[in-house]
Amino acid sequence: MGEPTIGSLIDFPFRSVRQPRTLQQSRNPGTFMAKDPTSEFASPSATAVLTGTPETSGPFPGDTSFFGHPRGLSTLFFTEFWERFSYYGMRGILILFMTAAVAQGGLGMDAARAGAIYGLYTAFVYLTALPGGWLADRVFGQRRAVLIGGIIIAMGHFTMAIPAVTLALGELPPFYAGLVLIVLGTGLLKPNISTMVGSLYPEGGARRDAGFSIFYMGINMGAFLAPLVVGYLGEKVNWHVGFAVAGVGMVLGLIQYVVGGRHLQNVGRYAHIEGDDGGPQRRLFMAAGVAIGLIAVIALLTTTGMLSVQGLAAAGTYIIVLLSLGYFGYMFLAGGLDETERKRIAVIAILFIFSAIFWSGFEQAGSSLNLVAERLTDRNILGWEMPASWLQSVNPLFIIALAPVFAGIWISLARRNQEPSSPAKFSFGLVFLGLGFLVLVVATGLSGAGAQISPMWLVLTYLLHTIGELALSPVGLSTVTKLAPQRVVGQMMGVWFMSVSLGNLIAGQVAGFIETLPLPQLFGTVAAITIGAGLLLFLFVKPTRKLMGGVL
Repeated sequence: MGEPTIGSLIDFPFRSVRQPRTLQQSRNPGTFMAKDPTSEFASPSATAVLTGTPETSGPFPGDTSFFGHPRGLSTLFFTEFWERFSYYGMRGILILFMTAAVAQGGLGMDAARAGAIYGLYTAFVYLTALPGGWLADRVFGQRRAVLIGGIIIAMGHFTMAIPAVTLALGELPPFYAGLVLIVLGTGLLKPNISTMVGSLYPEGGARRDAGFSIFYMGINMGAFLAPLVVGYLGEKVNWHVGFAVAGVGMVLGLIQYVVGGRHLQNVGRYAHIEGDDGGPQRRLFMAAGVAIGLIAVIALLTTTGMLSVQGLAAAGTYIIVLLSLGYFGYMFLAGGLDETERKRIAVIAILFIFSAIFWSGFEQAGSSLNLVAERLTDRNILGWEMPASWLQSVNPLFIIALAPVFAGIWISLARRNQEPSSPAKFSFGLVFLGLGFLVLVVATGLSGAGAQISPMWLVLTYLLHTIGELALSPVGLSTVTKLAPQRVVGQMMGVWFMSVSLGNLIAGQVAGFIETLPLPQLFGTVAAITIGAGLLLFLFVKPTRKLMGGVL
């Protein structure tokens, strides 16, 4: 018997078969809380929500072998655990590596350029969820999309792990190539693994919500462990070793995914293909060609100095804003909406703005706050210096501890008909985010006097930010599914991700001012904007609720 080809390795055991269009499938959306916005789906299908396309559900109503849930949940739980380990591990050391001196193995960038790269990277991670869901639905099927995405992610990490001394091209080409690969792979994996979790529960209901809660714990466990392992190796041993270990984490997730694939039965195996068989493939090749061409042009412009990374980040910000304005304008003027639908779309547009503001502050955790941890924080413990990236584990630890508390609070308030509305929760989230930055105003003021600050200042900041995240993040997509007309809910989900992407781009650009502005002024401005936005939204909670037409 000959060696298997690459194609056969991808096809087995996740061979994608086109699903007949006559199957009846569920499309009832639900909600659950997740570490990052790309996972906030309780669907039945993340991709169905993104693209308006239904998915295949497997016959699992009697399977309770994994803590009362389908055994396939364990496969997806640990795959997501290791994928998040790889993502948050690399993210935890990314800006530290870029700003470290060349003599220390870093890239020697200033904060402005490093922050712009960081913002572009995290922004595109969220933007690629929409085409990733479309490709799974139309070409690959969720099963193969997750597998292919994981392989591409691992390739990206290992590309970044290649020491520069072995390359004639130098450090930057493999670094940028690695980031692009991780972005593309994450776009394929993230929305589709969430789709498959929802497909394990064709019966829907509370059991599905509980299953997503378990899945969400896997996200945060991976996010908690990653900085402790990858951060230590990257900062204390070698940056490239850290990137390599992040890649090893993704490989472990892939092995677990392949070995446990039999527990998934037919979930995610089918691609939904309309029309002739060659159509989706042609569209795939056309899209890939356009994407590769665009990346090549951008790479040429940036490497020749004709376009700076900071300029690219600023341009991306304007493009996202214009696309969002254009979409909402089209929906209002030519979207065929009735009066109630038009009002509800207006609420989504309002919350879009406040969502972008929230993420522009919150996502500074991996950029400006990471630099504060490295440069201004006393991390000495009995003569040993703790890695700065270890503080990136504080947020997921707080989420694991506080998520059940918040769930209990909302349930208790709902029983008494006192649960806050979605706009009210948004305002709370923004205010707590701003309070976290006020803590930093005091802390960095102390560091300006020549003393390093205690890490407890950052711990307190992350506590307040986590409270804000739990008040706002799980609410966003849930609100969109309730407010958007069913015929355009997929489009609205894609647009909603643009708010998260926009926030990430702005966060990276704000982090660039850490070397040029006094930190109390920088963080004070962020605090004023986020608290002011939260209070402004709170003042308009009642009129906003009227526009929602009875939706809480």
